[in-house]
Amino acid sequence: MRFGVLGTGHWAQAVHATALADHPSAELVGVWGRDVAKAKALGAQFEVPGYADVDELLADVDAVAIALPPDVQAPLAVRAAEAGRHLLLEKPIALDVAGADRVVAAARSAGVASVVFFTFRFQAQTSTWLTQAARTEPAGGAGSWLSSLAGTPFAASPWRQERGALWDIGPHALSVLVPALGPVTAVQAGAGLRDTVHLVLTHESGVASTVTLSHTVAPLSTGIEFYVHGDAGRLVLLPDTDAPVDAFRVAVDELSAAALTGGAHPCDVAFGRDVVAVLAAADRALTTGCREPVAG
Repeated sequence: MRFGVLGTGHWAQAVHATALADHPSAELVGVWGRDVAKAKALGAQFEVPGYADVDELLADVDAVAIALPPDVQAPLAVRAAEAGRHLLLEKPIALDVAGADRVVAAARSAGVASVVFFTFRFQAQTSTWLTQAARTEPAGGAGSWLSSLAGTPFAASPWRQERGALWDIGPHALSVLVPALGPVTAVQAGAGLRDTVHLVLTHESGVASTVTLSHTVAPLSTGIEFYVHGDAGRLVLLPDTDAPVDAFRVAVDELSAAALTGGAHPCDVAFGRDVVAVLAAADRALTTGCREPVAG
């Protein structure tokens, strides 16, 4: 499968282009970015062209891997799907439900395969954890991701500064809790210090889970943990944040398989849209102080 990378930032270089350049059955064909000079520089690093025109890149590839802010990603994903190109997207796929719906509609209309890169979902330990969770009768669950963006390549990201941990790492929490406990139907939310948020999720099955997210804790307070509990006890997941390139290679393999078979992937754009709907409900709950339904 021939891929074009859309984006020139840290994640595009360190994960998307790096994984594709080394992939045994995928080919990195070129790079496009909003800054042509950066696109050419990143392309030169991987010995592929940097494109000035996104449509020229789309004409040369089978699929796109997009590493751009969500509000930029969504219309480009629509454009790529309409050109018949398969989609490997970042989370969240958009910053509102309407934008996510447009991506889903375009992918379905064109019949292209799609995968959203929820990093933990492409790791062996997560697959094992979800298999174990599926064998239990769950009574609830919880997730906590406390981080500090200070001093990281993402510290100056405008959309992360504006939307905070809820929209940046919230999708990762939902990507494991939703398949373990079922779709979310309603959200309650409370704000903590700075961008810290606390969520109570009501799942379709009637169980509830809680999630705490932050990008602004003290460095010594950082950590990630998810668990579900039920008749089989407490099942804990400690995700790996140190091997995104390996996870991305798995995502490339799974997109290729979905494109070949025509089957839907568990982390396709429809699932990505449902994640956006939960995040939007959480945003409303933070404003209203009420329990907010999730848009179906």
